[in-house]
Amino acid sequence: MYQNYKNVETVKPGGLELKDRLVGVQRVTKVTKGGRAFGFSAIVVVGDENGVVGHGLGKSKEVATAIAKAIEDAKKNLVRIPLNKGTLPHEQKGKFGGARVYIQPASHGTGVIAGGAVRAVLEAVGVHDVLSKSQGSSNPHNVVKATFDALLQLRSADTVAKQRGVSLEKVFKG
Repeated sequence: MYQNYKNVETVKPGGLELKDRLVGVQRVTKVTKGGRAFGFSAIVVVGDENGVVGHGLGKSKEVATAIAKAIEDAKKNLVRIPLNKGTLPHEQKGKFGGARVYIQPASHGTGVIAGGAVRAVLEAVGVHDVLSKSQGSSNPHNVVKATFDALLQLRSADTVAKQRGVSLEKVFKG
């Protein structure tokens, strides 16, 4: 799922205290010759609020089982996101389908300035201070995936120093 990203560290759910956040539930209809068959799809974000997060989709005839399936799917797709003192290491843009998300680090005390699906993802990661803007599509599925795209492109200062082959001071001072 995350093979297009360079520094993605996948995480196993064992031993983590994961909290789930329901992003959205949709009622879907399938028209058959016997009438309409209703089902539900749920998108859920799980995270330990300390840099580990995942998202999942579940579908079922009942809402509760759709949510349960989404949580199980999310636990299979956990990744570690680099954080810097409760905020992000740097600003980043993410894209998926028609949804575009911009996230930017903020000073301590700012809070999570984000709406809907972006807020759910950022709170599950454990970001306390961030500015964000969601543009384009407001479809929660695409907004969640665009937010993940932005988060997975983030690199910590240590990672940048290793990739460039220079010391940590040289990364900041040029």
